[in-house]
Amino acid sequence: MDCLSHYRGNARQNMAEVRCRKVEEEQQQQQQQHENSDFNGDPGPDADVNDGDMGPDANEDEPKEVEMDNSSPVRQNSNKYILLQRCVKLFFGCLAAVTCGMMYAVYLSTYHERKFWFSSRQDLERELTFQEGSGIYYYYYKHMLQAPSFERGVYELLRDNRTVSSQTINAVEQLSLYPELVTSLLYRLTGSQDVIEPVYFYIGVVFGLQAVYVTALFVSSWVMSGTWVAGMLAVAWYIINRPDTTKVDSAIPLRDNWALPYFSCQVAALTGFLSHGASAGTEMFCYLLMSVTTFTFLVVWECSHYVLFVQGLAVFLLDCFDLVPSRKMADIQKVYLTSLLGAYMLQHQRYDLLSSPLLSLLIASLLARYFQQNMKMGPLVARLMKLLLHFYLVFTTGVTFNYVVKKLLLSSDSDFTVKFLEAKFGLNTTTDFVTNLLLCQEAFQTPSQDFFLRLTQASVLPFYVLVLLVCLLSTLQAIYKRLRSEGNPVASWAINGESIKTSKRLEDGHIGEQPEVIYHVFHTLLFGALAMVFEGLKYLWTPYVCMFTAFGVCSPELWMTVFKWLKLRSIHPVVLALILSTAVPTIIGFSLWREYFPRVLSELSELQEFYDPDSVELMNWIKTRVPAAAVFAGSPQLLALVKLCSGWPVTSLPIYSDVELLKRSENAYQVYAMRSAEDVYKLLSAHKATYVIVEETLCHEMTPMKGCRIKDLLDYSNGHVVYDKGEMYTFSKHGRFCQEIKMNYSPYINYFTRVFWNRSYHVYKVNSVISFQY
Repeated sequence: MDCLSHYRGNARQNMAEVRCRKVEEEQQQQQQQHENSDFNGDPGPDADVNDGDMGPDANEDEPKEVEMDNSSPVRQNSNKYILLQRCVKLFFGCLAAVTCGMMYAVYLSTYHERKFWFSSRQDLERELTFQEGSGIYYYYYKHMLQAPSFERGVYELLRDNRTVSSQTINAVEQLSLYPELVTSLLYRLTGSQDVIEPVYFYIGVVFGLQAVYVTALFVSSWVMSGTWVAGMLAVAWYIINRPDTTKVDSAIPLRDNWALPYFSCQVAALTGFLSHGASAGTEMFCYLLMSVTTFTFLVVWECSHYVLFVQGLAVFLLDCFDLVPSRKMADIQKVYLTSLLGAYMLQHQRYDLLSSPLLSLLIASLLARYFQQNMKMGPLVARLMKLLLHFYLVFTTGVTFNYVVKKLLLSSDSDFTVKFLEAKFGLNTTTDFVTNLLLCQEAFQTPSQDFFLRLTQASVLPFYVLVLLVCLLSTLQAIYKRLRSEGNPVASWAINGESIKTSKRLEDGHIGEQPEVIYHVFHTLLFGALAMVFEGLKYLWTPYVCMFTAFGVCSPELWMTVFKWLKLRSIHPVVLALILSTAVPTIIGFSLWREYFPRVLSELSELQEFYDPDSVELMNWIKTRVPAAAVFAGSPQLLALVKLCSGWPVTSLPIYSDVELLKRSENAYQVYAMRSAEDVYKLLSAHKATYVIVEETLCHEMTPMKGCRIKDLLDYSNGHVVYDKGEMYTFSKHGRFCQEIKMNYSPYINYFTRVFWNRSYHVYKVNSVISFQY
């Protein structure tokens, strides 16, 4: 009996333990299902509950099965094969990218040599090839090499009183001379004095940066499409459309030729940083690269913060529509803020960085997000209202912050900018010479039809429109899904209760759900809109048109998106997408090779002639006959060459971002106006000019652009020309100065004495003592 009772007691205890275990298992199952339903939505009545939890026995056996599967020889061989395939693809892609960059640099060097016969020229003739006023930058590079030491050269540039007459300027800050400082330092440190001439080292660095430029475009297209064939097609389109993608052919030392390669690297790093499939190490590398290139871009070019403002708008839209994780948006904002702060400190507290629209956008967006912490929560209508309120808060806060900063800094450039934009968009008319001169510059004109014709002939524009339409429509679908999904505090970054996939599947066919693609859609739309207004911005837009178009035609996901919309049934859409993503770029590449490769070869084989004996004669006369204390007045582009070739001070420089220098240029341009000899003499003497150069091309200028001749702009500004009902009336009691002074009669000979002339130039000495002759 004792044994029986003892047995019954043990049985009851075992049964109680079994019941408790079952209750605990059921509670665990319910808790697991509740958590899954909170994150992924209600599974519905037809869902298989056992898929989420298979009991303790199954959970104990599952790791063993996985471990056995991973340790199988077949599985190991498959993993090794996939890893080898990825390594081979990465190796050939990197090799192709580097090869494209190097070949482009060699092409630029060869073309430059053929165009100017550069190696057979004397130093003076080589310097005259720096066109569009870019020679002033090379002058400072020469100055740094001629200085006794690098430190002494920097000190002289920070307190430069030998460039602009009667002014001491910080040339490093005012002209953004950091490229020249770094290049001259590299030339000294590498011991290149005995190996290569300074001019070849200088242009070689610029051409090397252009190689980096196209390599970054290659990488951006490769990252988005998944194939390096897209990168090769992007580089091919870039080279074919070279007149519309770069100005390195005509003016090597220009700031944008130094800066845009860094911007291209920054865009490539941002593309990789926004990608879903990037690992933690890849994200960190992209973040560091983005930080370095953003800072360098801000330092090298004075207009860079405007470019980054447009890019910041594209990233801002990504965040507003909840298309990128908040942590990535915060990291990008940190890059912008730290780069602005670093550039501000390095450039001696440059005030325009504090009043830049980029900083205003960052401050406004941070403040608006602080007051709208639940902006991404709620149903569709509520989120739309919150989004509109967010846009309003950011706009008003940004404008207010920018206005207050400019008032505190007493900046006068804002009034000029407003006047310029009003005249550009036809909201107002002005007789101001500086404003009208800028409006007549090619960079501020609207693009011509030839620009679109060239892009169409190269086949990039038609494919770009198709790719943009597909990506834009898919992006709008993704935005609608994001707005329609009610925000979840557990998984806020989800669409319709399902978290966005971190790995792309070709079968999905949603090209517009990739953040890097959405960013480039916004990027190309914003820069494209600006390029339709200002032709100079085509050099920012066209390279990314080539890159974006190459990505689109080579991306299987884009073709799959189209087939999803068409509901293709007759042929398997995945197979067809893979075929078209290979066949279409192959056909395009073959047609480009057949049509444009012979043209490229002819450019390299054709010897062009650069012959300007009048300019050579003028510069030789200045260097040998003019005293060192002389100050020259004339057009800014010519004065840049005078400064480069002789080193004598000048009255103005071709820097269009400095309003004060433009005002000084207006006074020097008065030699082409209908002004008296006494008026011109007073204006030139106020700038301590001792010589003035009159150019025949400006005095007798014939240009197809109506009203954009220098003498027309001067007459309009001085009130000597009146437009009434389409008719032009001219009135002035004085003749045109540049024509009257050649007559050698009083009162012109009382104030000026001609000391040099040839077919293109007349140089007059500004008399220090007026002698009245009749």
